[in-house]
Amino acid sequence: MTSILVDDSRLARNELRHLLESYPEIEVVAEAAHAQEAKAQIEKKHPDLLFLDIQMPGKDGFQLLEELDHTPYVIFTTAYDQYALRAFETSALDYLLKPIRDERLKAAIERVHQKNQVNQVDLAPSSEFMRLDQQVFVKDGDQCWFVKLNDIRLFEINGKQTRIYFASHAPLIHRTLHYLETRLDEAHFFRANRQQIINLAWIDRIVPWFSGGLKVFLKEGGEEIEISRRQASRFKDLLSF
Repeated sequence: MTSILVDDSRLARNELRHLLESYPEIEVVAEAAHAQEAKAQIEKKHPDLLFLDIQMPGKDGFQLLEELDHTPYVIFTTAYDQYALRAFETSALDYLLKPIRDERLKAAIERVHQKNQVNQVDLAPSSEFMRLDQQVFVKDGDQCWFVKLNDIRLFEINGKQTRIYFASHAPLIHRTLHYLETRLDEAHFFRANRQQIINLAWIDRIVPWFSGGLKVFLKEGGEEIEISRRQASRFKDLLSF
């Protein structure tokens, strides 16, 4: 698996790189000292895994993740324990306190392998797209629904699950957006950002947004979806003659 080390401390990066020499399955392909440099490296290298510091000059680690359209697996590495809850809300696989102990690093990498195996199984089913008129069974707690795929207007990451929006309901399902992308026809469903997939048939209106992005308003529920500048270009191409 390819990885990028993101930390404003060269010493911390060197120490982590040294620790990772014991794990030949993890290849360090780049380093970055701040969020802007990290974003450029991530977009260039497309790593499988980030070792990410939180407090850095300029934007912090959380702000970096918010700017990414597709996020690798994340292991936070920090000297501060007060960010742990927020870190796991971003679906981070682990949270390592500096100085990093080898046994904690080993446990974190084992979590990466386990998650990767689950996702490989998750992607294994048929690559055929689901039909728009196909009914899917949804269960959330004691409630159950049969809903047509085309009646679902929005898929949205919620922790380690995905929330789906249809009619006045918004239940959670145990599927990842990466899996859903393999089953949803991109002619009808669009990955607006790293957290949301929208049903193009449910778009009510579109307005220009900050930094060349777009904001989409959905029918019925009125959800507001921000499309990043990079995705906005694909979105325009998709909906143009």
